[in-house]
Amino acid sequence: MHLLIMGPPGAGKGTQAGRIGAHFEIPAVSTGDMFRAMRGQETPLARQVQEIMAAGAYVSDDITNQVVAERLHAEDCARGFLLDGYPRTLQQVDYLDGVLDEGGRALDAVISLQADSDEVVRRLLKRAETSGREDDNEATIRTRQDKYTVETAPLLDVYRDRGLLVEVDGLGAVDEVTQRLFAALDQRAGSSSALVGGAS
Repeated sequence: MHLLIMGPPGAGKGTQAGRIGAHFEIPAVSTGDMFRAMRGQETPLARQVQEIMAAGAYVSDDITNQVVAERLHAEDCARGFLLDGYPRTLQQVDYLDGVLDEGGRALDAVISLQADSDEVVRRLLKRAETSGREDDNEATIRTRQDKYTVETAPLLDVYRDRGLLVEVDGLGAVDEVTQRLFAALDQRAGSSSALVGGAS
């Protein structure tokens, strides 16, 4: 299985990504996970990422692409993966296409978690009350929401045109959203597909 998951900040992507990965027995990896994993590595690319992160700078598309390509060539991704947080730009979409083509692989589906902006804001503000995260104020949250909408909408259109997009309501209890996700994937694949045959 080769999957992507997208959704606005606060939609619960990380939680659902972990459940999907466990269900299909594939690694659920995010760009954040990949960058953090490189902190203890001594490769030239890892050292470059470490320097950028230490300076608090933005990791460029080119470097992000290299990190993703390296991760997808890892042994645990041989039978599939779920990418969370990548691609974020149309350039990254093209690069991912190339990486998959080289390995004779193709995406099976792109999951889009749908969530009402006002409800997500309420959810994140409630989380901020218990976690003490100062960056979770309403203005910052709405800025992140707007940024996601502007940057991600073109990517969703690309995958929708390719017939890969699976849109799922991301609001509600975690277990309910998980059930919706698997039902939507199963419906897309059909009863005989490997999508249905994943581990439970």
